[in-house]
Amino acid sequence: MDAVAVRHDSGSHTEFRLVEVVDALAPAAGRAGFVFADGHWAKRFPADTPHLDRAWENFVLLIVPLLRQTAGLDPVPWAATLAEVCRRLTPAGVDWWLTGSAALAARGLPVTPGDLDLVISDADSHRVGDLFLDGLVEPVVPADWFCAWWGRAMLGARVEWVGGVGPAADQPEPTDFGLLAASRLETVRWQDWDLRVPPLALQRAVSARRGLHDRVHLIDAAAG
Repeated sequence: MDAVAVRHDSGSHTEFRLVEVVDALAPAAGRAGFVFADGHWAKRFPADTPHLDRAWENFVLLIVPLLRQTAGLDPVPWAATLAEVCRRLTPAGVDWWLTGSAALAARGLPVTPGDLDLVISDADSHRVGDLFLDGLVEPVVPADWFCAWWGRAMLGARVEWVGGVGPAADQPEPTDFGLLAASRLETVRWQDWDLRVPPLALQRAVSARRGLHDRVHLIDAAAG
């Protein structure tokens, strides 16, 4: 057993906890946003969060595969998951676009995404939770961050989305998930789908700022 999931309800909040996490997965738990305290890793949600119980059921089944992919121990079937995301969101009329390394992979760059990062309109953020209900591992919750909403699902690969992104996303410098990117989206054809993605020049700037020099070289080669 790589980890054990434990639920802790305390009136106004519920914690999804991970105990007995093997050493190989502990860094992945931290990268996935779990906080370590009192001998366990945990994430906390308001007790009245929609789909909380269903997310817990999924969490028990899917959190170890999620962490194993995050740790690089198992392959990430990003293409199959992206196709599934397209099949669910596009016919439903959800206002969404793809960012991060998956946006580069969708352009044909030789990168292997570790997950899918989606930007969703404020109005559609909860609908995505509904449409991903069978894989929801973290319910859609308010985010006191650069966005209004946050959610996470495991649909073969990890899918994370931010909703209602605001100006703080581009502070102190523009990102590939902020309002500047949203105002300059480009459309690429991937398999049978038209995907909206950030401009390549902006993703290059973000990659350079993060010190991802190999990725910068790949972007430069793709840009000709």
